[in-house]
Amino acid sequence: MAEETALAGIRPEGGGKADSAVVRDALGVGVAVGLSGFAFGVTSAGSGLTLLQTCALSLLVFTGASQFALVGALAAGGNPLTAAAGAFFLGVRNAFYGLRLSQLLALPRAVRPFAAHWVIDETTAVALAQPTRRGTRIGFAVTGLSLYLLWNLTTFLGALGADAIGDTDAWGLDAAGPAVFLALLAPMLKTTTERAVAGLAVLLGLGLLPVLPAGVPVLVAALAAPTVLCLEGRRRGATPKEAHENDVPEEDR
Repeated sequence: MAEETALAGIRPEGGGKADSAVVRDALGVGVAVGLSGFAFGVTSAGSGLTLLQTCALSLLVFTGASQFALVGALAAGGNPLTAAAGAFFLGVRNAFYGLRLSQLLALPRAVRPFAAHWVIDETTAVALAQPTRRGTRIGFAVTGLSLYLLWNLTTFLGALGADAIGDTDAWGLDAAGPAVFLALLAPMLKTTTERAVAGLAVLLGLGLLPVLPAGVPVLVAALAAPTVLCLEGRRRGATPKEAHENDVPEEDR
C-alpha cells in the first residue's frame, strides 16, 4: 500500500523525458541560482561575519533565503538569537518538501540523511517537474550537486572580494538572493488562498520593519498562513483545512 502511494504521482518510465533533457534543465537551475552565492558571500562579509563563518553557513545551512535572512538581520543590528530564529522558520519549509520527496525519490535509508541536506526550493522544483522516478532522481541529484558546489564556490569568492566591492547596499547585491527566491515562488501561487497568504505576509513583513527589531518581522509574517486559513474557514463555514482543499483547482486534487 505504501509503495502504491509513493508511485501515485509518477507515470511509467517510458513516458518520461530523456535523461539528457533532465540534466540540461537541472544544470540550468543549478548554475543560475548557484551564481547568487557570490551575492551572499559579499553580503555576509559586509554584515561582519568572517570568511570562515560565511563559508560555514553555505556548507552547513545551504538554504539561500534563510542565509540571507540571517545576515540581513545581523547587518541591521538585530539580536543574533532573533536573527537565527527568523532564518530557522524560513528553513522549516524544507522539512515539508522532504515529506513529498521521500516518497518520490524512495532512496535507500543510508543515503537519505545526505540527500536531506539538498532538499531546498530549487531541487524540489526540478524533481517535482519530472514525470518518472528515474527523472526525479536525476533532476534532484544534478540540481543538488551543481548548486551545492557552485553556491559554496561563489560564496567563498564573494566573501574574499567583499573589500574590493565596497558598500554592498550601493550595488544592491543583498537583494539578489531574495529576488531569486521570489522568482521561484511566484509561479507556485495558483489559488486565491495562497496569494492571500503571500500578500498578507508581505504586508506584515514590510509594514513592521520600521517598528520592530531586525529579524522579528519575519517571525510575525509567518502568522499570515494560519490567519488567512482561519478567516477562509469561517467564511465558508468549514475548518481551515477544508477551506484550503476547496480552494485547490480540480486538476491538482
